[in-house]
Amino acid sequence: MRVCTKLAMLFILSLPAWSGVGAAELTAPELIRLVRQDCGACHGMTLKGGLGKPLTREALAGQSPEALAVIILHGKQGTAMPPWKSLLSEAQAHWIAERLLAGFPEEPQP
Repeated sequence: MRVCTKLAMLFILSLPAWSGVGAAELTAPELIRLVRQDCGACHGMTLKGGLGKPLTREALAGQSPEALAVIILHGKQGTAMPPWKSLLSEAQAHWIAERLLAGFPEEPQP
């Protein structure tokens, strides 16, 4: 869990590199990349689990998009899951939650 927290903090400390990029400006491909890279740092690069729980459609079955969006935005107290509300809008968190519940898109092949 400490590794997840450290990775999250490293990402947060790198935010000045994102200066000028507001939450409303992130495109769908950028959000997919954010989930794959930043969420994947703890939840596994394929989102099938790692230090954090899996984020597969099967693992999230029964969850609502609204409940997942709240966790994305506000984190989960007592765990290494950080809040992302400083980077993501409610609409973006909901978009991510809906994609996770549907089965997150595979990485595009080069």
